[in-house]
Amino acid sequence: MSKQNIAQWEEKFSTPEYQFGTAANGFLVREAGRLTPGAKVLCLADGEGRNSTWLAEQGHRVHAVEAAMNAIEKARALALERGVTIKHEQVDLEDWEWPVAQYDAVVAIFIQFTDTIGRARMFAQIEAALRPGGVLLLEGYGPGQLAYKTGGPKTIDHLYTVDELSTIFSRLRVELLEEYDRELDEGPRHRGMSALVDLVAVKP
Repeated sequence: MSKQNIAQWEEKFSTPEYQFGTAANGFLVREAGRLTPGAKVLCLADGEGRNSTWLAEQGHRVHAVEAAMNAIEKARALALERGVTIKHEQVDLEDWEWPVAQYDAVVAIFIQFTDTIGRARMFAQIEAALRPGGVLLLEGYGPGQLAYKTGGPKTIDHLYTVDELSTIFSRLRVELLEEYDRELDEGPRHRGMSALVDLVAVKP
């Protein structure tokens, strides 16, 4: 992620209000039962910590990475308030030495800050980071989001399609892959009718 983009996120996360709320993402809550008890989980671009905190509350061992320090500080405060321990790390996912075969699960919720080329590279690293039997839980916006304008990227090449995810993750066992429209209420930046794409996949 460029320094300019990181600076923009730092500004967005500088307010006391949690921009994406403090409740975990609905897709994550719905599908987290697929994780083994006490799983080692990597939360990507975790923002203000709503998802990592919830996963830690479920008893998982969580490594949360995020580029914006303002977001990490709020995530640490949320974890402290909820009484859970999380490994927080400031990371630029486009310039990170990704761990290999280290995680029982990778959680990627609305990590749509790069184009199709950068995303393909990052998705390959996500796959490599999973242990055999590891689970990928991914949710993002689809192309229909450009019409809704209720959050997310403003350009088509930052949005997911079912065909793209099916192709890129063809080496994984896809257990769920669907696109649908749904009302979101996840803080002021994710509120209103939204075009979503969900993926659950397992590394053989």
